[in-house]
Amino acid sequence: MICLAASATLIALTGPEFTLAWSHSVTRTRWEETWQAGPEGLRPVTAFIQGPGAGMELPEGAERVDGGWIYRPTLPPQPEIFLAASGATDGGWIICADDICHEMGAEPGAPLHLWWAARCEG
Repeated sequence: MICLAASATLIALTGPEFTLAWSHSVTRTRWEETWQAGPEGLRPVTAFIQGPGAGMELPEGAERVDGGWIYRPTLPPQPEIFLAASGATDGGWIICADDICHEMGAEPGAPLHLWWAARCEG
């Protein structure tokens, strides 16, 4: 299962896939990645962006689609992911799985931790 931890909150997502979305702090454009999880770790499989932003350019191979760009990230499976909000956006990270979404890590500097495990324990 996919485990999410932020501050004192621990959430377990039972599906093998989740979507991670956020707003770019300068351009306010939406960035969204679809990830798959398993024993090898967490791996991004597709990504959608409304447009490039300061410090985040379009990756090579990005294709124009209605409303933005889509591409396939080349990052290998990660055993865990740590994200932190800058405080410069209107919210935190939005994680969705099985049609249920959670907004987490909105507090500046508060890390969001994601990992795959047989059981989620803090």
